[in-house]
Amino acid sequence: MRTHYCGTVRKEDIGKPVTLCGWVDRRRDHGGVIFVDLRDRSGVVQIVGDPERTPEAFQDADALRNEYVVRVSGTVYQRPDDSLNPKLPTGEIEVYADRIEVLNEVHKQLPFQVGTSEVEAVREELRLKYRYLDLRRDRMAQNLKLRHDTIKAIRRFLEDQQNFVEVETPVLTRSTPEGARDYLVPSRVNPGEWFALPQSPQLFKQLLMVSGMDRYYQIARCFRDEDLRADRQPEFTQLDMEMSFMSFDEIIDLNEALVAHIFKTVKGIDLPRPFPRLTYHESMERYGCDRPDTRYGLELVDVSDLMKDSGFKVFSGAIKAGGIVKVLPIPNGNAAISNVRIKPGGDLFKEASEAGAKGLAYIRVKDNGEIDTIGAIKDNLSDDQKAELLSRTQAEPGHLLLFGAGDSETVNKTLDRLRQVIARQMDLIDESQLNLLWITDFPMFEWNADEKRLEALHHPFTAPNPEDLADLKTARALAYDLVLNGNEIGGGSLRIYQREIQEQVFEAIGLSDEEANEKFGFLLNAFDYGTPPHGGIAYGLDRLVMLLAQEDSIRDVIAFPKTQQARCLLTDAPANVDKKQLKELYVSSTFKPKTKE
Repeated sequence: MRTHYCGTVRKEDIGKPVTLCGWVDRRRDHGGVIFVDLRDRSGVVQIVGDPERTPEAFQDADALRNEYVVRVSGTVYQRPDDSLNPKLPTGEIEVYADRIEVLNEVHKQLPFQVGTSEVEAVREELRLKYRYLDLRRDRMAQNLKLRHDTIKAIRRFLEDQQNFVEVETPVLTRSTPEGARDYLVPSRVNPGEWFALPQSPQLFKQLLMVSGMDRYYQIARCFRDEDLRADRQPEFTQLDMEMSFMSFDEIIDLNEALVAHIFKTVKGIDLPRPFPRLTYHESMERYGCDRPDTRYGLELVDVSDLMKDSGFKVFSGAIKAGGIVKVLPIPNGNAAISNVRIKPGGDLFKEASEAGAKGLAYIRVKDNGEIDTIGAIKDNLSDDQKAELLSRTQAEPGHLLLFGAGDSETVNKTLDRLRQVIARQMDLIDESQLNLLWITDFPMFEWNADEKRLEALHHPFTAPNPEDLADLKTARALAYDLVLNGNEIGGGSLRIYQREIQEQVFEAIGLSDEEANEKFGFLLNAFDYGTPPHGGIAYGLDRLVMLLAQEDSIRDVIAFPKTQQARCLLTDAPANVDKKQLKELYVSSTFKPKTKE
């Protein structure tokens, strides 16, 4: 039906006949000559309807409206010098129409502007309901193209340069709940039994290493039934990788080369290598989290030793209870942040409260170097403590010091949250900067207070550091997360490949031998048949593309996403199904809708 895509016509085509198909992006009547911007996925080209050259095509152009689907045949001409458009790849040419054929009209009023020139802000609910229209908009079309280019760059690098093989793993598998909830699928041919949709291909990719596949990757669809955020979806896409006979450093080096290749290929950006590394302990100490944004300072300072004998009971009491006291030093904070914002009712106080803090203590450093704060703090700090506090925090006149006191988890969470909020408010973030770093030496386990047991910080197949085998419960993991500007974009580890160590880890998280064999017996058995040392990593592809596109939500880089309520507004899913279907699956629902009183 066509000879060219709209966005591919160039100066070299002048004088040639072309046939184009697409949507009417915009129509303009300029004193008898009609100009139509014709759009397809490749871009926009200007069509000219001239009544003197082709009266019939002019009449057809006059009848066009936005988003009509049309086929245009005509000849490519050089644009006049005064109408060149350097912003468009097709800005040097235009197509004089000989024939315009309407393939389909728009029969209803458009719910929002669609064309490349659209400027109106559209509610996300409306965009998702009419997603097929939203995807015609230039921003969304470019995001999907960027996603395609990213995946293409990944495939080329892994296959052509690193000898990886793509293998598809099952989508219907068994439920092994460790972390988020599984999406369950009833089996009709095995009544009463259930499949689960995979949260990741973790076990299958390890079994592929047992099989000798050596280097595996997959663009994998994964599913987690969990609460959603801007960067979470119930179904999402991972770049999943696993490698045999590679050391910790070799895996990190390969992945740095992969990420550098993606940024160079897709964005034309040369990333400096090697990427910095921080241990988990260093990251928590300095930033209060394990995915720090290092584009700005505002590093935390632990002053627990300085405050343990303080007469200020909030500080000394927290330390005696096994907690900590930390400071967030803010240069020029006195001018930027008022007392009202720190005290109850203020925005920073609310941020701290939502993170679990009971209050927000502060000290201001005055122009003469003296401190200004509530009497209960100032009166209980000796001159030596004041001097050491200012020295340790490198506080100068104008500095504001915000304190967190309590258990380490709450203090870190509070000051990390305040650090990020204040950095945005004070415009400390260089948005053009790309800071990548590895976080290493994670703990193997964390304490689950609700279930009163240890659970794997990453997953129970992560290998412990060989130096820590004497006490697995306090061991460091051979794990690594890749962080970009405060966002975790990938995470992985070396894996356990010896049955006895895997059984010890299962025991540490409270699985009996019977439970371990019921859930993971197939993996343990595989370890008895010659399993190579191996490790891997998974990247959140949606999140990576979101950052490459400089979007705030992964929904804007996914063709048909769900809402934060895990619904598809386009198809109105999930939805009820016929009772006959449920009967065939031996399933019934106990859910009772609320009735109006």
